[in-house]
Amino acid sequence: MTYSICGYQQANVVILHKSLADDFEAFCHANPSPLPLLYRSQPGEWGCPPLAADADIRVDCPQYCVFKDGLLVSRVSSLMSYSGQLQDMVSFYLGCSFSFERTLRKAGVPVRNVEQNCNVSMFRTSLQCRGVGQFQCPMVVTMRPVPEEKLDLVAQITHLTPLAHGGPIHIGDPAVLGIQDVSRPEYGDPVALGPGDVPAFWACGVTGVEAVQSCKPPLAFTHSPGCMFLTDRQDSSVFASTSTPEPDQCPLTFSISQQPLHFSVASKAVVQSIRDLEKIIGEDPGERGIRALFVQDELLRSCLSLSHSSSVLITTGFPTHYKHNPPEETDGPPGAIAIAATLQALQKEVAIVTDHRALEMNQRIMEDAVKKGVIKTAVPLLSYQGNSPDSALYFLCHNGDHKKPRFDHLVAIERSGRASDGNYYNMRGVNIKHLVDPIDDLFITASTIPGISTTGIGDGGNELGMGKVKEAVREHMPNGSLIACDVAADFAITAGVSNWGGYGMACALYILSLCPIHQRYLHKGLGQPHPPTQDQHQAWAASLPSVAKEEEMLSILVQHGVRSGKTGTLGMEVDGLTFHPTHSDLIIKLRDRTSQRK
Repeated sequence: MTYSICGYQQANVVILHKSLADDFEAFCHANPSPLPLLYRSQPGEWGCPPLAADADIRVDCPQYCVFKDGLLVSRVSSLMSYSGQLQDMVSFYLGCSFSFERTLRKAGVPVRNVEQNCNVSMFRTSLQCRGVGQFQCPMVVTMRPVPEEKLDLVAQITHLTPLAHGGPIHIGDPAVLGIQDVSRPEYGDPVALGPGDVPAFWACGVTGVEAVQSCKPPLAFTHSPGCMFLTDRQDSSVFASTSTPEPDQCPLTFSISQQPLHFSVASKAVVQSIRDLEKIIGEDPGERGIRALFVQDELLRSCLSLSHSSSVLITTGFPTHYKHNPPEETDGPPGAIAIAATLQALQKEVAIVTDHRALEMNQRIMEDAVKKGVIKTAVPLLSYQGNSPDSALYFLCHNGDHKKPRFDHLVAIERSGRASDGNYYNMRGVNIKHLVDPIDDLFITASTIPGISTTGIGDGGNELGMGKVKEAVREHMPNGSLIACDVAADFAITAGVSNWGGYGMACALYILSLCPIHQRYLHKGLGQPHPPTQDQHQAWAASLPSVAKEEEMLSILVQHGVRSGKTGTLGMEVDGLTFHPTHSDLIIKLRDRTSQRK
């Protein structure tokens, strides 16, 4: 075994008939994370001059696997007896993650497989590589337990090693990759997690073994997993740079879910940009004291989670004007439409759930928003009334099966939230329960379903999801002990006006879509990393909130009789703040900060 040999770059090996060589090289280029190609030999070439002097691939691996028609038939310590056949075969040398283990140890990161004197664990995943010709196979990954406090350091070190598989492609629950039991690897040895460790997964060159098995050539050879080809190169040569990386090349990790355990990754530069957005939306021109509710990075973590989602349910609607018809306010729907527009542009499925009594009005508002170009495509509108104890479960999951959720993220923006006494209150402490459907039950039920995350966006603490900060609401907000929402979301985003939280979320999602580090992680390292096409970029940018679109959206609401929340004015204001200059200036600030990431 070579896993404990430190100091030199190591390589996976695949040896195939020359007739398959071009397709396999193309397969490597299509899947550079699991198969970083270091060298392709000529037919019958035993050596590999760029990697090692005086090499002989027939004897330089401690052990080889021999495949016939895709089946493993033997393991041998030498290929000398196959020298005749090897005259017509091509050797591929592929990067190996063993090459960065010494650097991890020098940086103070425990490498558990080395500590336990065993091979690294390698697993066949449910992720299919990009196929080329006869090479169609799942990706193999290695798993290394990493102390949670070391995740940033590990991501930063390994990101700089693209020739040794680069950074991790998943951190968290193995089931996300289709791995059911980390104690039973397909290759290598089981590696035990220590206290506080998190399983981190890297693309693995043993994917080449799976490729051989899928292709079923009459004869092929690979290294035996863990028995690598040892080069003459120092292991430091796998690093793309030895200097301190620029913020765009420095990944940071964030927990986005505990059930299942899931971390996400974005560059330091992108993280700072989203933190800047969070600061902008937290401005408090109404002097409501909302900074007391602020929790840093809730916008970032929520948007990272949304970036991983495929189907999102949004809810809004705060009937604060109980003496008017309609009782809704102008804060909430514009932010919900802004979020939906960007999610649509990013190819997510989106639906909006609202009160049944307001469904017809919201359908007309949606139609007008499409006609006026505020959003490209109408969002399906739903209602939920909770007619039975299982209603929420059946609404969220196909046939009520918690393993088959319809949505993987719920977002509430300026949605009236249930207080501890079961009622719903506006900021003046008036009970408006008779106007509110129990959409809170969806969030409560979602908290029991693995794989569904929730976000609440609010500006006073009585909004759905803001139960996460209810103690701060009770202490710092007027009438806080009465009005505080008791229903918590996983992420609670505080904004000076809730619409601003929706605008900030749209901008943050756009920024993440342009982050190569995040996009590689989002796609599990599969395929070639490509920047967005011009059409994609234009569609994403066009979906963002703008002064013109948000002014049009507010005008639509006013035409439907929707009033400003604080004053009850039927005019171009939200929460008592006129659209010009307060809201328009803030939208310009958000767009200016977002445009710096193009």
